Amino acid sequence: MDRKRLLNLIKRGEGTKVDFKQKLDLDVESGRKEFAKDICAIANSKGGRGYLIIGIEDKTKKVIGIEEKKYGEEQIQQIVSSRCEPPIPVSLEFINFENKKLAIINIYDGPQKPYQLRENGAFYIRRGSTTDTMRKDEIISALQENLSLNTELCPIVRSDIDCINTNLVYKYFKLKGIEINEDNLISLMENASIIIFDKDSNKYMVTFGGILVFSDLSSIYIPHNMIKIINKVNKNFKETIVIQGNLLSILDSCEDTLRKILPKNYPVNGIFEGIRNAILYRDYTLSYREIEIKLNYNSITLISPGVLMNGKNISLSQYSKRNMWIYEKLITLDNKERFLDSGRGFLRMKRYFKGRGRLIFVNSIRENSFKIIYPGANSFK
Repeated sequence: MDRKRLLNLIKRGEGTKVDFKQKLDLDVESGRKEFAKDICAIANSKGGRGYLIIGIEDKTKKVIGIEEKKYGEEQIQQIVSSRCEPPIPVSLEFINFENKKLAIINIYDGPQKPYQLRENGAFYIRRGSTTDTMRKDEIISALQENLSLNTELCPIVRSDIDCINTNLVYKYFKLKGIEINEDNLISLMENASIIIFDKDSNKYMVTFGGILVFSDLSSIYIPHNMIKIINKVNKNFKETIVIQGNLLSILDSCEDTLRKILPKNYPVNGIFEGIRNAILYRDYTLSYREIEIKLNYNSITLISPGVLMNGKNISLSQYSKRNMWIYEKLITLDNKERFLDSGRGFLRMKRYFKGRGRLIFVNSIRENSFKIIYPGANSFK
């Protein structure tokens, strides 16, 4: 943000898209709650990009300034992504103004309204310069406007289209029977919601789903897009193995790694089935969690972030299917056709281990995760 733009915002004062704060108390729980509520309210309000300007007294507009070291973008991103649903695209910048340092949190106008707080499920909005809960009709209106949109279409702030593996993009459209070349590449990616144009910055950003499926550098923008293997069964390999990349390359690398680590007669296809389901249906908004595979002699545990369904019993054929945008891209791109019949994955897993050991499925609402516990490596030596 330039000085002229900031001066204009200060002169106009607080409103539905602008809030002044003398400081943020992010070291205490109450401060983090209030901060998430304010971000949610500004994001839900109409009018384009919003701003939370820190270092200004809200009533007098007096410039107080802040200590820059007290505010970090990683901390702010973590608070917003873990407390707001769906994730709200934000960024942090600092600017010198009247010999003082100010922090500005940009709240981008994403296509996922209405946003709500995970903790209590409440929806907030700005009414003038105050934060209030959304009324029923406001929630309904916001849902109607954005009903066909989903988390995968959120823009990744500061992403650049150069991070996209264009070979995958060309492959996708060719498999769809769509002619693609340099002249129509950008428009096709925009129409498919791989990228989105941000009017404020006058540049393209890559969407959340676009990064996951089409970027080999996804870990730069989405650090939790990884599979972590904890190996306690084969000393010829490292104890902790982290696999990153685009979703298909992660799956391929994970399958190759497990084949090498586990005993040759272990029915690894049963684990592969669970990994495919985890990649397809994990909750990618949980930015502090990754898919984890724990290899032990007595058991092998696959942990996927996010519950499968909000209930006590797990259906083996019907469960919440998140990430349908990602699903469509993967079934098109995967030459091995591993995702075509993903809805019956639980039944296939059981068949792989029939007569060889028992599988346990744990849908933990308390931990907000789904676990599959397989027989251990000792069972197949």
